[in-house]
Amino acid sequence: MPTEPSTPELWVEQYGDFLFRYALKRLRDENAAEEVVQEAFLNGIKYYSQYSGKGSQQAWLLGILKRKIIDFIRKRNKHKHDQSDEHDPSNQLFDQHGNYHKDASSWSSSPDRNLQSSELWAIVKGCLTHLPQSQADVFTLSVMEELDSDQICKELAITQSNYWMRMHRARLGLANCVGSQWNIKEEASTHAE
Repeated sequence: MPTEPSTPELWVEQYGDFLFRYALKRLRDENAAEEVVQEAFLNGIKYYSQYSGKGSQQAWLLGILKRKIIDFIRKRNKHKHDQSDEHDPSNQLFDQHGNYHKDASSWSSSPDRNLQSSELWAIVKGCLTHLPQSQADVFTLSVMEELDSDQICKELAITQSNYWMRMHRARLGLANCVGSQWNIKEEASTHAE
């Protein structure tokens, strides 16, 4: 039996924490997360008459929030360009001639098995904070929001080649960071035994 939808006056109490956590995981900025959640609530109130009741009210608000997150990332991307390559994570893996650094850590365990691990995802989310914003945004939209490359290019007003360059750099940075964090975690657990 479907539950009766609540009134907008109760949304903050009923859905606020869930929506804020969702936005914070994607935007990594409390102020930005608060802003998009507030915008989602405002749009929910504005378009309340369009809620059909076929799905849960929380899912309907989450759909609005997802759009607001994409809009926020697109706007942020328009105003911020890659500052420089000094924070480029590929610089940690490759020298100026493109040769692999011998001391760069590698990710030795099975990705399929590790992706099932919530611990690994916690490390990935932490590592996202160390990437340049433009790279983290592309990765977030692709992996966490599951948009395809054409949608991401359109939302961020970037070319396909720029998308692939950012994705490549994000993956390199995450592989390096996650690999080093995962190895530290494994070493700590080995020493604890």
